[in-house]
Amino acid sequence: MVNLKIPCRPIIAYRPVQPSDLVILERIHGKLFPIRYETEFFHNVVNGNGIVSWGAVDRSRPEEQSDELIGFVTARVVSAKESEIEDLLSFDSSKADQTLIYILTLGVVDSYRNLGIASSLIHEVMKYASNISTCRAVYLHVISYNNPAMHLYKKMSFQCVRRLYNFYFINGQHFDSYLFVYYVNGGRSPCSPLELVTLFVTYAKSGFKSMAAKLWKDERRISKWPRGKESGCLLPTVQNKRLITPDGSRCQFV
Repeated sequence: MVNLKIPCRPIIAYRPVQPSDLVILERIHGKLFPIRYETEFFHNVVNGNGIVSWGAVDRSRPEEQSDELIGFVTARVVSAKESEIEDLLSFDSSKADQTLIYILTLGVVDSYRNLGIASSLIHEVMKYASNISTCRAVYLHVISYNNPAMHLYKKMSFQCVRRLYNFYFINGQHFDSYLFVYYVNGGRSPCSPLELVTLFVTYAKSGFKSMAAKLWKDERRISKWPRGKESGCLLPTVQNKRLITPDGSRCQFV
């Protein structure tokens, strides 16, 4: 059964997906997603062949159903260098072991939605990624019309970093995708807008201090020169309307 009647007080628990989940896992995917997955995918999930996964179960259900999946998340570890978001990461490219976690599928049966189960499953992935010292980010794609999913990821501090046009082709129709990233273990984008502003301000301050020091040095050098009566600009003995100071910069009347 996929459409389950939810108990008054569900007791949600989380565990790794296991071989006994194969049938229900495939059934829920077929119910929730417009994309059809190959049987090999589900065998890889339940057997942990290159895929990590977590399942949600309701312990308050009758004993024979208390360990049946009501939600799941599947993901895999990928090399940062070989990923599609390499240009969105700031990391030491000389280290070949830098990795990412890519979320493949996430789903909760209809009757158990809005209970925080999806958030908890994502937290499992985030925690797993954070415990891998070489991992720099968790990322995933969201189809353009899935507004609840996009709201969830933004709420969980994922950043929407890119729109991919015609990414999906479903039932003869193209759909765009949004790429979401959550950075871990010091991973970050190459240079955020805030960092650009901070960098500009830092250089501006540095340049201003250097210019001020130079002007102060020049002023001390020509401090014996007479001042013009109408302007506050230092003038040499031979006065001109536009003057060249000893360092070659123009001094203008104000």
